[in-house]
This record gives sequence, structure tokens and C-alpha cells, in this order.
Amino acid sequence: MDTKTWLITGAGRGMGVDFARAALAAGHNVVATGRDPEAVRSAIGDHDRLLATELDVTDAQSAERAAAAAVARFGRIDVLVNNAGNFFGGFFEELSPQQVRDQIETNLFGPMTVTRAVLPVMRRQRSGLVISISSTAGVVGGAFASAYAASKFGLEGWMEGLAGEVEPYGIRSMIVEPGFFRTELLQPESTTFAELSIDDYAERTAETIPAWQAMNGRQAGDPAKLARALVELADGDEPPLRWVAGEDAVEGVEQKARLLLAQVDAHRELSRSLAHDDARVAA
Repeated sequence: MDTKTWLITGAGRGMGVDFARAALAAGHNVVATGRDPEAVRSAIGDHDRLLATELDVTDAQSAERAAAAAVARFGRIDVLVNNAGNFFGGFFEELSPQQVRDQIETNLFGPMTVTRAVLPVMRRQRSGLVISISSTAGVVGGAFASAYAASKFGLEGWMEGLAGEVEPYGIRSMIVEPGFFRTELLQPESTTFAELSIDDYAERTAETIPAWQAMNGRQAGDPAKLARALVELADGDEPPLRWVAGEDAVEGVEQKARLLLAQVDAHRELSRSLAHDDARVAA
């Protein structure tokens, strides 16, 4: 197996640490990034093939510096993992406009910013793999996670479009849709709840926040297993365009697929009746 260079965002905690360790264990070079490189290095541990460097995914110049540092150290970037993210929990009306913007800034514009910095390197190489960590919330929207779902639905639409744009240059893409994994996403460092309070939502909010908090540390998914599986897929000849990761994720996405097909079928004839008369295709 050829040694590849992985650049991973959000590598100072949570899944990012597991991704970095799994890539190193597989014999790859890793550029592990975060806002605090010392915290990144401390979380992963010292390694000859590890470069810990600063990266704020919301800052274009920071992304460009991280990409340049990767090339300076290892000569190339073969795999980009857009992993950094956060969660703003709350009913839409109770989330402030700034909270919604912050959610999308990190979870959608962040991956776009880092990918924009890395793609020129991959185009010069005529090879590369861009991986973005989405969520089942990128397929199935849910109450109390509307802003998060918006950021992940947006991420998936962008990644699907990007796939066809960069494929002619030997660059592939992969969307990863994890279910609930035992990471640090629901800890206070990564989760922020709604700033506003509206009487109509107050009782439901008071019930929902403790329920989310109670899930922390009890999620079924093992992030170390997820990371090892991701490295295996990335090292394969045909990385999938989309990977639904976790038993709960498979169940949720299959249910959504059935629902979409049922919704199409329910109004099929009405939908097919909307063309101009002179544009109808003969049966």
C-alpha cells in the first residue's frame, strides 16, 4: 500500500483524533489540524509521520497556510477529511439568527473553505480524495436540530455537485453519514443550545435539552471502529460516493428512502401533468 498524506480538520478532539490515529496506524502521514496545535498533538500523541498545525476552518488564509504546511512537510495531500463541526440544538424560532449563521458557517462554509485551499494541490497531482463528515441529519431532518440539518443538507448538496466538477482531474469525493457515535459532539465544547426562549416552546425545550444531554457518552457507535473502516474505504480502489455509517444510520436512511419513493408515487400523475402541451413526450 502506498503511503498517503491525510489532512484532517477538527483533529484535536472527538472523531478527528480517531481518524488521525487510524490513518497513522495504517502507515499514512497525517496533517492533524485544529485551532490549538498543541492540544491536537497532545490528543493524538507524538509520531514521526504526524504534523500538527493550526487551522480555523472559518478563515480562508488559515486554510491556505495549513495546506501549504502539509505540502512543505510531506510534498502532497492525498486525502482531505472535513471533520470539524459543531451542533446548535434548539427549535428554529428559539435559535438566534446569529446562531443559525454560526452553525452554517462552521458546518458548511468551513468545509468549503478548506476544500478550496486543498483542491489546487490535488489538481496539480491529478489525484486526491475529499471526504466530508456529514450525518444522518444530512438526510433526515429532525425537530430540535433544524439548523444542524440545514448545514448538513447543504454540505451533502455541495459535495454531490462537487463530485462531478473534480472527477476529470482524478479527484474523488465521499460523503460520510454517521449515526450516533460516542464522541464529544454533545459536550458543552461542541454543543450550544438556543439563546432565545418562547413560551410556546418552553415545556418542550425543558424536556428536550436533558434528553440530548443524557445521550452523551451512551451512544452505540464506536468512533475508533468508524475511523478504521473509513481508512479502509479510502484506501480501496473505489471509495464510495456516500457511506451510511452505523446501524441506526442505515435504518434511518432506508426509512427516508422509502418515504421519498412513497411521496413520489402518491402524486405521480399530477406531477406528470405539468408540462406544456407541446412539450409532452408520446408514451
